[in-house]
Amino acid sequence: MIAAVALTGYAVLVGAVAPYGLARARWAHRAPAVAVLAWQGLMVTFVVSVALAAYHLVLTEEHVHQGLVGLLSICGVAADVPAAAPSGAPRGPEAGPAGGTEAPAADAVTLLVPAAVVLLPLGWLLRTVWRSRRARQRRLDLLALVGSPAPEYGATVVDHDVPAVYCLPGRRPRVVVTRGALEVLSDAQLRAVLAHEQAHLAGRHHLLHMVADAFARAFPGLPLARRAGEQTALLLEMIADDRALRRHPRETLAAAMCEVAAGRAPRPALGAGGPGTLIRVRRVLAPQPRPHRAAWLAIVAASVAAPVFPLLLTCGPTL
Repeated sequence: MIAAVALTGYAVLVGAVAPYGLARARWAHRAPAVAVLAWQGLMVTFVVSVALAAYHLVLTEEHVHQGLVGLLSICGVAADVPAAAPSGAPRGPEAGPAGGTEAPAADAVTLLVPAAVVLLPLGWLLRTVWRSRRARQRRLDLLALVGSPAPEYGATVVDHDVPAVYCLPGRRPRVVVTRGALEVLSDAQLRAVLAHEQAHLAGRHHLLHMVADAFARAFPGLPLARRAGEQTALLLEMIADDRALRRHPRETLAAAMCEVAAGRAPRPALGAGGPGTLIRVRRVLAPQPRPHRAAWLAIVAASVAAPVFPLLLTCGPTL
């Protein structure tokens, strides 16, 4: 029971308190890739902690005394470990090797609730991937009808007055530029935002978007779900900005971002404009030093180790 309380408290901390602190952390905009990893770590550790808390809440007394060994024995990982029978239970042959013939059915029920907690976000992730692929395919089919190839830019041009530049990721990635963008952007500015979109494609940022979206759908109303989606989208744009800045001047990229700020990318695409552009422009024009190497290494280590921490709470056999 103590383990269930500890895991529940940890889940509340991760799901309702930590997101506000991480969203306001100043270092996040200095090292956006590390911040994205931190958000991913919070989402994974939340699912693990809730699943383990549910496991302990429905756990039979014999597995409570075994701690993590009981969990592993149920999963078949440590099947050779004998289960501890409740106090006063018969130990004779009539009790069976595991303390009763009802043990397999009880073990299945014990795993049902935590398995549902894990399968819920996984199911939403599969659904999100499927829906995103369908939306991208519809957009590609439309581009084949209305788009004009522009080999000099490695993009497809569409007749639209609003300046916009975005990319469609996937097996057949495509960068799209509107006529409005071609009219207002200089050649240098256009190539800067194209580098931004190519960074999205090279980094496969759409996969991280889908993970955050699936988590938000699996746990609606959870502060972590809401904040993770918002911050992941913004941080991925910052990562693409940093990649574009390797070859293009800051003033050029910032001016291009302002020109296409009003352009909204379609649902399955990633665009250079949209919400958060002002924050990104300020960041591009007034860069801040990256966090100390030891500091961001510690953040990376904590993000990677966070999903393991709930397991440590279950290791103690006295819990």
